[in-house]
Amino acid sequence: MPGFASLSAAHIIPILLLAASNVFMTFAWYGHLKYKHHALWIVVLISWAIAFFEYWLAVPANRIGHQVYSAAQLKTIQEVVTLLVFSGFSILFLKEQISLNTVLGFAFIALGAALVFRG
Repeated sequence: MPGFASLSAAHIIPILLLAASNVFMTFAWYGHLKYKHHALWIVVLISWAIAFFEYWLAVPANRIGHQVYSAAQLKTIQEVVTLLVFSGFSILFLKEQISLNTVLGFAFIALGAALVFRG
């Protein structure tokens, strides 16, 4: 990853778009857990509708980001952003605690992500 002085819009915009897309993705995949009383077919349709907007953010993020990042780096960014968004979602929306083991596991994933950018 370049130094801060050489960051361009192609470096920053994909990260912002991936963060926004992950908010939609997380609600599409896990938001229904708070509404278990609704029929499964209803929550699947709602999840598909939410995922539509996630794709409108993720696809451009990857298209723009591929100007400066490899596909592996883009996937790595997406995974780290997913863990951050999911952690906040779990705590704030689902009211679930994040255990120390979960934090440590996520930290090991982040360490692996850092290796991708060292190559």
